[in-house]
Amino acid sequence: MIIVDTALARREAEGTPIRVGIVGAGFQGAAIVRQIVGSVKGMRVVALANRHIDPAIRAFADIGIDPLRCGDRRAIEAAIAAGHPAVTEDAIGLASAEGVDVLVEVTGSVDYAAGVVLTAIGAGKHVVQMNAELDGTVGPILKAKADEAGVIYSFSDGDQPGVQMNLYRFVAGLGVKPVLCGNIKGLHDPYRNPETQRGFAEKWGQKPAMVASFADGTKISYEQAIVANGTGMKVARRGMIGPDFSGGDPTAPLVPLEDTVSAFAEYLEQAETGLVDYVVGARPGPGVFVLGTHDDPRQQHFLNLYKLGTGPYYCFYTPYHLCHFEVPNSVARAAIFGDAVLAPQAGPQVGVIAVAKKDLVPGEVIAEFGGFEAYGVAENSEVIAREGLLPLGVALGCRLVRPVPKDAPLSYSDVEVPPGRVVDALYAEQAERFPLTEPALIGGSR
Repeated sequence: MIIVDTALARREAEGTPIRVGIVGAGFQGAAIVRQIVGSVKGMRVVALANRHIDPAIRAFADIGIDPLRCGDRRAIEAAIAAGHPAVTEDAIGLASAEGVDVLVEVTGSVDYAAGVVLTAIGAGKHVVQMNAELDGTVGPILKAKADEAGVIYSFSDGDQPGVQMNLYRFVAGLGVKPVLCGNIKGLHDPYRNPETQRGFAEKWGQKPAMVASFADGTKISYEQAIVANGTGMKVARRGMIGPDFSGGDPTAPLVPLEDTVSAFAEYLEQAETGLVDYVVGARPGPGVFVLGTHDDPRQQHFLNLYKLGTGPYYCFYTPYHLCHFEVPNSVARAAIFGDAVLAPQAGPQVGVIAVAKKDLVPGEVIAEFGGFEAYGVAENSEVIAREGLLPLGVALGCRLVRPVPKDAPLSYSDVEVPPGRVVDALYAEQAERFPLTEPALIGGSR
């Protein structure tokens, strides 16, 4: 990123690199280590934590580095002070250790990650994450705590929400009013599960449940929820509009993105706020887009001249998201410029509720994102609060106490919540800090 690269080059020349600690050594975490070590000046990975240490060791070993195995915070600090990359199973120790400027959280968990992020904020560290599930559940209260501590709490460049926010800021900077932030998907089938996605996951070295969460709509629901929380936008209806131009066939020819805009027009005309949504089967993809309007007829003339059409909705897009390649930009923006890529504005606007993927019976446990029991659906936060709906980020680990039919949303009364979890305390504190009122109706959200 322009400006960031110059600032990082200066940090390298001055011998004051940004010291990065990473929690999570899976598919993305290991890739972030590789990217920073191999390609980024002015930044160092000083420590890497994982619940099982072998993947953390392997993340360094695969790029020719022999890390120092550390059992606790004191050992981590000693390794950092000696200039030796540390690996550990003690994520809390890493999050609180001296010698770490920015913590990157990339576990995909919720309760575990919440404890790590809280510790890092309390220790005065900036937090950059790729954990949409955590951010979409308790991001507003974590951002409030970060503000109080004087540190940056940010989602990352590279993943779709961060790329959308970069584009949103670009469009707004042109004087064009963003009215819809959108994501582009190739497939949406709420009944996909770890078995149906196993082959794809094995091909790319990913976890089947994680891949299933991409296909069943859970991931995109979280991604658009956190964009809504960062912009003040809403969803037009439960589950979003999500026009599918593939006809359910992921091999069908893709439709130009500009040709999909009309599918949102009716909802945008009714909306009292901007909207977040997605489209299936469009090109370019995978990417993101922002629809905007302009009130000045002369500027409309120029937008038409510059090949954006006659309006009223002008379509801007980024045709890629490069995940771990772009994470270092986020780290630099937080540490050098005090700039969050994407963070909640205030209280929650949109959340993600748990919906039964099959007929659920008492005794079943909702095991994981993308699992066999539930999929996630975006809903306006006022509706979630009013109807007592169960957020999927809270639902993990909960045991069913009564039957729930397939495709029905779960409520708190349907489950037994495990005691003593960090996420439940944060969610309750978030509800108290940001009380929700009756929603402004847009598109009949119910």
